[in-house]
Order: sequence, then C-alpha cells, then structure tokens
Amino acid sequence: MAVKRPAVAVAAVIALSLGGAACGGPTDQDGADGRAEAASARSGYLVKIENCGTTQVFEKAPSRVVVMNGASVAEVSTLLALDLGDKIVANQQSYGTSEVPGRAEAIKKLPTGGIKQNEAFDIPREAMIGLRPDLVLSTTSYGFDAKNGFATRDELKNVGARTYVSPQGCHDENSKLTIEDSYGLLRDMGRIFQVSDRAERIIAASRKHIAAVSSKVSGKKKPQVMMLFTNMSMGSNDFSSVVANGIYNDILGKAGAVNAFASASKTSFADLSKEKVAVTDVDALVVIAYNDPNPAAYAEKLFKEFPQWSAAKNHMYVTLSDSIYLSPDNDLAVERIAKKLHPDAF
Repeated sequence: MAVKRPAVAVAAVIALSLGGAACGGPTDQDGADGRAEAASARSGYLVKIENCGTTQVFEKAPSRVVVMNGASVAEVSTLLALDLGDKIVANQQSYGTSEVPGRAEAIKKLPTGGIKQNEAFDIPREAMIGLRPDLVLSTTSYGFDAKNGFATRDELKNVGARTYVSPQGCHDENSKLTIEDSYGLLRDMGRIFQVSDRAERIIAASRKHIAAVSSKVSGKKKPQVMMLFTNMSMGSNDFSSVVANGIYNDILGKAGAVNAFASASKTSFADLSKEKVAVTDVDALVVIAYNDPNPAAYAEKLFKEFPQWSAAKNHMYVTLSDSIYLSPDNDLAVERIAKKLHPDAF
C-alpha cells in the first residue's frame, strides 16, 4: 500500500510545479573562487558545470555527497551506476523497488546521515549544514529554497559545498524532460567525478538497447496508454497523478505507444475527473510504483472501475518504478513496455 500524503506535500516531493526562485543568479567569481581555480589548474583537476544559472567549480572530486529526496531516485541511481556509492554520506532517495536487479537493495544500504526529514520530506537547513557536504544534489531548485526550510545554494557555497540541480529542474516543472536529459545527468556526474568514460559507456549501451527495441516495434499500431502513479493525489480531481507530458512520453514513443492523455495538460501531469477518464478508451495501463509494494493491485482496481476500457478487457498493464523517470536505466522501461504491448515483435 503506498503511503498517502497530503496533496501539498506530494507536490513538494514529486517535483511538480516547483518554483525556480532558488536558482538565483550566476555565482560570483570572487577571490576564493579564483584561488581555488588557480590551485586546481596546478593540480590538473578543474571542472566547471553551468547549472541552473550558476557556475559550479570543482577543484577536486567530491567525497561527501548528499542526495536530497525530491521523490526521485535519478540522482542516487546515477551515482551507483557510475560506481560512486562510496562518495555518498547521506541519501534520502528511495523508490522501494527497481527494474535493475540489486539496485533497491544497494540504495537501502547507503547511509542516510541520521536525518529527521522536515514537512517537505527532505533535509532541513540545519541538518544539511551539519552533514558538511562538498556536493549536494537536488532533483529541482525546490531543494535549495529557503522558504521550504532548506539551505540555499549560497549558504552551501559558504560552507564549501557545490550544488547541482538535475536537468530541467530549474524550471517550474518537468514537462520538457526527455531521455537525453538522463544522459545529461550521467555526463555531468561523469565530468564532476572524472569518470566520463564510465558515463559514456552507459549512454552508448542505452542508446543501442533502445534503438534495437524501437526497430522491432517500428510500424506497429501504437496503443493508447494511460500512465499514472499508484494511490497518489496531486490535485482536486479523482485522477490527478495521470502523466501528460515529459520523459514518460519519450519512453512511450520509443516503445511503440502513445499517451492517451498527452493533450489533457501542458504540464507534466493532468488533473482529470473520473468522467473524463471513463470516456477515454485506454488500450493499456502503465502503473508507476512510488514506494508501493503492490502496483499490480492498483491496476486491477482500475480495471474493475472502468471495465469498458480495452485495457480492462485484455487485462493489459505494465508496472514500472525507477526506470520510467529521469534515470540511467530508461532503456529498461522502453523494453518492458514494448514487450508487453507488442509481444509478437520479440
């Protein structure tokens, strides 16, 4: 059973309609930065990352990384995929399950820093400063907004920590995310930790896998898919966690499907009435589990509620977790959806 949270809290952790005010302006190249760059140049290690309106300068590989929650596992999964788990001193991310064998267990074993989360289900300012991080990762700029009880990017800079907001996270919400943004996160972490070769190998393997799957479903009739999070409310209507836009649609397209509700909203998620859902013929469900141990039960519940759907008549659904969002493993989501919707192609 998924944990039901108040709509405001869910919006906070699921990274929807998040304000970009915490991004701030470009980082000043003051004397301290100049001295750091000079030292880095002498040591041969100098990495600059342009991120959310700031220039983050790394004179050495971070060794005390804090990963904020953000209802994501993109950042922690990317670090683990790059064999950088030993750099994490506090991780707040978990989906409870994963398409990658052993990933959920590996995340569970990471240190949490003994943090008591605030009302936004993340690391409060004082606790963050006390962790003495040298790099803090946040899914969106929400995680650096003082109004939400978090340490700002400037405050963290003053205690020696660099900060990073994941691709598209500077904006109000993530409707423009694509698989390329997952690769962007991999590349940035590869540069910061000087393991770009590992990042490029993962990206190349993912591209090859997705291309192979897409070629098999090319020309096939594309089912109309409804994608939504299980047992989660983010708005005023019965179905406020239905996906409308973003990386999800990129993945669906490569798997030979289309989003039945792509036009229902210009943002990432649509807030739909039961009546709107009932009159839309859905060929298949993609149910996303966020800390829900039994997403299949949610699919069965929807089939009983909407028996007129083609999906209900054919019992057609796919359950996914971490691979469907910003992730180093989007290729697994593409394959899983394609195999379910087009079994004759495999």
